[in-house]
Amino acid sequence: MRALHYPFPASPEAEEMVAETRRWVERAVIGLNLCPFAKSVVVKKQLRYALTAASSADELLSELAAELHLLADTPAEQLDTTLLIHPRVLTDFLDYHFFLAEADALLRQLDFAGIFQIASLHPHYEFAGSAPDEIANYTNRSPYPSLHLLRESSIDRAVAAFPDAADIFERNISTMETLGYDGWKKLWQD
Repeated sequence: MRALHYPFPASPEAEEMVAETRRWVERAVIGLNLCPFAKSVVVKKQLRYALTAASSADELLSELAAELHLLADTPAEQLDTTLLIHPRVLTDFLDYHFFLAEADALLRQLDFAGIFQIASLHPHYEFAGSAPDEIANYTNRSPYPSLHLLRESSIDRAVAAFPDAADIFERNISTMETLGYDGWKKLWQD
């Protein structure tokens, strides 16, 4: 994995938060094949885990801008994608959901629209129209609120290599329904 970035003070707590997120990527995202593009990025060590101590939306926007600039300034072969983990802000899913509009506005303001996109991950993630307890929501439930910064060019390459990319969402829901709540809990047992 890429070297950790710590605007969050380095501590055992910080190390554990990143370790939990890594475990989630390995066991859920890759292990359940929720994102068929993730494994190669992890294997090539092109995924950055950036943990921030931001405690307000404004601080998080500042961290987001810094991470977007870092991605823009770094070749994709070295750094393809970033998980910006923010455990101290936007812990309420509705607050997080509304913040995503601000994050997209920042992309446009920085002239990064069409270059990067932001995927949403949250421990209380809910798809529109779903009940909070639906297992399908777990496809986007990360251990901590996180913003996944993706390069549009990498997404385009991945979609070209995976012709059924449009089916991923439905396949993921089917995977979660087959796994069920008990299977999800077993996934985290060591």
